[in-house]
Amino acid sequence: MSSWTRWHGPAMARLWVFCWLVVGFWRAALACPTSCRCSASRIWCSDPIPGIMAFPRLEPNTADPENITEIYIANQKRLEIINEDDVEAYVGLKNLTIVDSGLKFVAHKAFLKNGNLQHINFTRNKLTSLSRKHFRHLDLSELILVGNPFACSCDIMWIKTLQETKSSPETQDLYCLNESSKNIPLVNLQIPNCGLPSASLAAPNLTVEEGKSITLSCSVAGDPVPSLYWDVGNLVSKHMNETSHTQGSLRITNISSDDSGKQISCVAENLVGEDQDSVNLTVHFAPTITFLESPTSDHHWCIPFTVKGNPKPALQWFYNRAILNESKYICTKIHVTNHTEYHGCLQLDNPTHMNNGDYKLVAKNEYGKDEKQISAHFMGWPGDDGADPNYPDVIYEDYGTAANDIGDTTNRSNEIPSTGVADKTDREHLSVYAVVVIASVVGFCLLVMLFLLKLARHSKFGMKDFSWFGIGKVKSRQGVGPASVISNDDDSASPLHHISNGSNTPSSSEGGPDAVIIGMTKIPVIENPQYFGITNSQLKPDTWPRGSPKTA
Repeated sequence: MSSWTRWHGPAMARLWVFCWLVVGFWRAALACPTSCRCSASRIWCSDPIPGIMAFPRLEPNTADPENITEIYIANQKRLEIINEDDVEAYVGLKNLTIVDSGLKFVAHKAFLKNGNLQHINFTRNKLTSLSRKHFRHLDLSELILVGNPFACSCDIMWIKTLQETKSSPETQDLYCLNESSKNIPLVNLQIPNCGLPSASLAAPNLTVEEGKSITLSCSVAGDPVPSLYWDVGNLVSKHMNETSHTQGSLRITNISSDDSGKQISCVAENLVGEDQDSVNLTVHFAPTITFLESPTSDHHWCIPFTVKGNPKPALQWFYNRAILNESKYICTKIHVTNHTEYHGCLQLDNPTHMNNGDYKLVAKNEYGKDEKQISAHFMGWPGDDGADPNYPDVIYEDYGTAANDIGDTTNRSNEIPSTGVADKTDREHLSVYAVVVIASVVGFCLLVMLFLLKLARHSKFGMKDFSWFGIGKVKSRQGVGPASVISNDDDSASPLHHISNGSNTPSSSEGGPDAVIIGMTKIPVIENPQYFGITNSQLKPDTWPRGSPKTA
């Protein structure tokens, strides 16, 4: 029982995985040619016996040749030819190495479907000639041809030109055999009437209006005489070409705006290399608003749009059928420019229910205009439980602001708030400033009053004569003296609050006329002209009480 459990647990799972791996390798081995070894991404054939006579191919329905990225072949003396269909199945091939073998010939279209090829090594084979047409469509980073018995001819001058124009400082030590079977360094090879061609494109003004037609002319020259062809890329417009010897023409009809900015090339090619002359096509067309959508909220609210047009169109927004004057609170932002296509949005800073309404975008240039409209809802009206009433009356007027060009989408010359949010925000700011100023003034006045009261409490008599506050007033009384200090009836905290001027005090005649009575004691009063404003008052020594010491 324990044995059955052991084989039906994790051990059984591992056994099944192992079996599948064995089957996979077995199937790969069956698909792999004799004298070669294969994996999921590589084929290498290095055993000379029995060796291979043809380029290795995987058996159909047994492996995926598009997954092969590297093929390595060495010591295969009977491998002489690469045919056009030998390599086409390996579309993912990046590295091809055939060394120390008997390779003599490579078909012109052998690598036509191997656009991923980056490294080719044909070292020490038996190649006597090799055309550049094999490789002209490839973006090779390395082509190694050392050790081949090339014949000195115009057919291999392209290799010399490639070596001379190669950016890498490393050069290959290549030779060719002349008619005397003498090795000539390829860098010193000179072949008469064998040079690079030239191409010249006689093009009229390639700025054309959409729907029009245009004809381009080209001439080529060189020895050997080059061939001429046109490279139009992915041109959408209908086109046709005519070629006669070294002259050619290309006619493009009913030009589409989608072809604006595309490159058109006239190419001259011969055995040595190629040359080309190119022009860019510029198409002028009326604006088209290809995308306009309801607002979305991110950091700011945004009404996204896409506009196509050439020359670049001027953009103008309308809010509820009135011109929307842009400002720092609402403005047009272009985020992405793709030649004649502009992606952006109308950006709104904290919109409210006052911004709900219809927004229309008008794009215009000299060839025409386009417009589209959407309805935007940012916030429900207060007191309506989020229900949006009819859009408010138009709150904008046409201030004569010119429509904004895409190059400068925000109109800064006339800072008129775009929405009710602007006016409301300004009023709120003014209210805050007014409240702060008033509070500051009131606080300052309170501090001044507290300071003055504090000074009054620490003065010689407990108060000072601040007549504007009604404290320490001087009153004249008949029979008491020229002046007496009496308390303010309302200041119960004053030290003179209990000064008595009634009949329950000692005789007023005992202390002199310039004395006040506090309790049962008569205190002399010295009149300070700075307090009471009396300029002719004098100190009277006889006002001191009898028996009390006189102090200075």
